[in-house]
Amino acid sequence: MIRVKKQLLSAVVLSLVLLGCSNKNNPSETTASPSTSTQTTNTTTTSTTTTGKTTSSSTEASSEESSTKDIATEKQQSAQESGMADVSLGYQMVVNKKHALPSTYAPGEDPTAGAQVKKLIQKMQELEYPISDVYSGYRSYEYQEQLYNNYVAREGKEAADTYSARPGYSEHQTGLAFDLLDTTGNLLDGEENKDAIDWLHTHAHEYGFIIRFQAGKEAITGYQAEAWHLRYVGDKATDIYNSGLSLEEYYGVEGGGYK
Repeated sequence: MIRVKKQLLSAVVLSLVLLGCSNKNNPSETTASPSTSTQTTNTTTTSTTTTGKTTSSSTEASSEESSTKDIATEKQQSAQESGMADVSLGYQMVVNKKHALPSTYAPGEDPTAGAQVKKLIQKMQELEYPISDVYSGYRSYEYQEQLYNNYVAREGKEAADTYSARPGYSEHQTGLAFDLLDTTGNLLDGEENKDAIDWLHTHAHEYGFIIRFQAGKEAITGYQAEAWHLRYVGDKATDIYNSGLSLEEYYGVEGGGYK
């Protein structure tokens, strides 16, 4: 049953890709694009020549990161009361079954996140992993509504809720989430893609991504594990990866099922 669901998801993702390719004049509906961009995020590294200064700089940086996380955590937890995601947090926003997006929120694909996923795909191709140039990215509220309703019609609401987000609750609407495909057009999953998945799970954070729906975290994230689903979180990616926590656990916000 799970395999059938994944095949169904793959078919839908592929249709999204084809829709994106045939709808170039409507960027808000584009969900896939070839890996041609080499743009990367700008990072600045400052080095010092004395041990004292290096330690001081590291301490200050660590303190600043901790402060930034605390502020984000406080805002995330405040947003819980309204049941809405705090979009002002940008890369740090949490969207799940407890934190929804307004139907009017339509940012399109985030340029930095899009550039980084293309860079990641290019690297995987250089390593000869069977990764497609195309991916499923941004989806509008309206398109997610159509997808979800189709799943409900086929399998019922309870089953659909385990693998598809209700409209307004999808990370794809943020423009920060990406589903990777293998070269056969299927979602990156299965034993045949184990090596590629292992590499992705180990190195995605180097490009600013986390594996959003991890195995063993289903009760927290509210979804079955998805090896192919990336979420861009920017410079917090490595810290989240090293923590082994889900996004909900990292920021201390509520997860699980719908209210």
